[in-house]
Amino acid sequence: MVPFASQAQGAADSWQWRASIYGWLPSIDGKTHFPTGGGNAPTIDIDASSILDALKFTFMGTLEARKGQWGLFTDVIYLDVGSDVAGSRDFGIGPAPLPAGVNMNGSYDLKTWVWTLAGTYGVSSTPGNSTELLAGMRMVNLKQTLDWTVNGNVGPLNLPGRSGRSQVDATKWDAVVGLKGAATLSADRRWVLPYYVDIGAGQTKFTWQALAGVGYAFDWGTATLAWRYLDYKFKSDAPIEDINFSGPFLGFSFRW
Repeated sequence: MVPFASQAQGAADSWQWRASIYGWLPSIDGKTHFPTGGGNAPTIDIDASSILDALKFTFMGTLEARKGQWGLFTDVIYLDVGSDVAGSRDFGIGPAPLPAGVNMNGSYDLKTWVWTLAGTYGVSSTPGNSTELLAGMRMVNLKQTLDWTVNGNVGPLNLPGRSGRSQVDATKWDAVVGLKGAATLSADRRWVLPYYVDIGAGQTKFTWQALAGVGYAFDWGTATLAWRYLDYKFKSDAPIEDINFSGPFLGFSFRW
């Protein structure tokens, strides 16, 4: 995700490599409709931002290669987050909120893979700025599991039972295009302002991602503090309406 901007230009016929590991602690927002049974049974609708509060496991990393103006870029994110709630009304059954006097106990888990793979082409390389075009694809896999128990009188709602487990699993591929680069802040090119933006569509309705921050280049690589945002809008027939991830980013990249 962090560009080659602070790296001295090498010979055009030699490969330059950069590997990055980073921590990203995003808040997660999005809406999913969980099926509760066949027929005309309503869905249980949840807003992830209202119940997610625990990170279980994460892995994130980037690998880049460049030779002359051409390069390759890949970025992998894995997040496993979840939460247990009791007596909550942050749910909906079908198109309506919970009836008065009704609440739910729930256990919600979200496992997410996001993989970006793109080719890059350098369009600008000056002492003050380095910019690359990128074009490729991004895959998102979202596996959401909800264990639920309804407390209270649900009245006419056609729920098949008082408790159950429901799962929504989606894998989508999109084409993406974008820009990444960095502007330098000092004559020695140590302080940099990295930036990244992409947009795409395909099996989802629309996706976009952006990152901006500040970095410092050492002899071994670069440390970067930034803010990152990733957003997905799904098509109307999907059980997942939308999901987005937004939060601080701290990365360390190593070059050779």
